[in-house]
Parts: sequence; C-alpha cells; structure tokens
Amino acid sequence: MRVHDGIDDRRREFIGRQRMFFVATAPLEAGGHVNLSPKGLDTFRVVDAHRVAYLDLTGSGNETSAHLAQNGRITVMFCAFEGPPDILRLFGRGRAVLPGDDGWDDLRARFPDLPGVRQIIEVTVDRVQTSCGFAVPLYTPAGDRDQLTRWADTKGPDGIRAYQERNNGTSIDGLPAPVAGREGAAS
Repeated sequence: MRVHDGIDDRRREFIGRQRMFFVATAPLEAGGHVNLSPKGLDTFRVVDAHRVAYLDLTGSGNETSAHLAQNGRITVMFCAFEGPPDILRLFGRGRAVLPGDDGWDDLRARFPDLPGVRQIIEVTVDRVQTSCGFAVPLYTPAGDRDQLTRWADTKGPDGIRAYQERNNGTSIDGLPAPVAGREGAAS
C-alpha cells in the first residue's frame, strides 16, 4: 500500500483507462447499511489533484446522496481488470450537486449528454491510496450496457423527475436524500 500526495498524472491516466469504478458510503448509525455501488459509462472526471466528480444517473436507490447529506464520507475505488494489477482508492468528503446548485454548470459541462442525469457527486479527496491488485481477475470488457440510458430515454425528463420523487428521496435506512425539484433542494 502506498499513499500519494494527490492525483498525479500517472493516477489520472490509470483512472482514465478504467471502464468501471465503485463508490462506498455509509450512514453514521451502527445499524445502518453500508452502500457499495458499481458505476460505469463515461461518468467520471478528475477535476484536479484533490477533487473528482462523477455524473450520477437515476437508479433504483439514492443511498450515496443520503449518506453524503448526513456525514459526507465517501470512498471511490478503481481496480484494473486489464493490464498491470493495480487498485486505487480515493478517500474524501463528498456532496451531491443538483441542477441549479452552485457549481452545477461548471461540473455538468465536463460530461457527455446522457439521459436520466440525477445529480453530480463531487468529492474533495484527502487520501489517495494505491495497492496491488494481484487477486483481481483479468476481464475483457464486452462493451457498455445500454439498458439504463434506453430506460431513461423512454421515461423522458418528466417521467425521470416523477421516478426520482417517488423512489429516490429516502435511503433504505430512512435518511433523506436530496432530489432536484423537491422543497429544500435546488430546482
């Protein structure tokens, strides 16, 4: 294991080659559920040596946003499924940036136009850690799945907003999760 001062060019290039990353958050309560979510598509950006962001598309839950609103703790992990065996973890404090929030326009411009965008998760990174990935299997990607983007296209913007209001406003542990357009959240 090695700890780095920030995300240097080598780590930035490693991140850029990965097709998948994982996001982990947890509530403060000991009985709460730790959440670990796989992410893909072209949704991750290194902003600078100590700041990253990812475009969060609408999904069945909104645990990350609820946990960040409660305590801000987040870890993002990349592991090489191709090439040299490497694992990179970014530890930090995150926040959900909703449409209309300060910083939304700048962050949103960094990502492709994908349907079903819910929010952008911005992370201030305070620890960059690498380790070997000797036990991580080698995989050859067959491609990106398109089910989520097709589903979002079918729903349309109004359908996505309604889905988010119905399904994304509370975590599985009952914590409130920011949702665009809801009172108390930017619209």
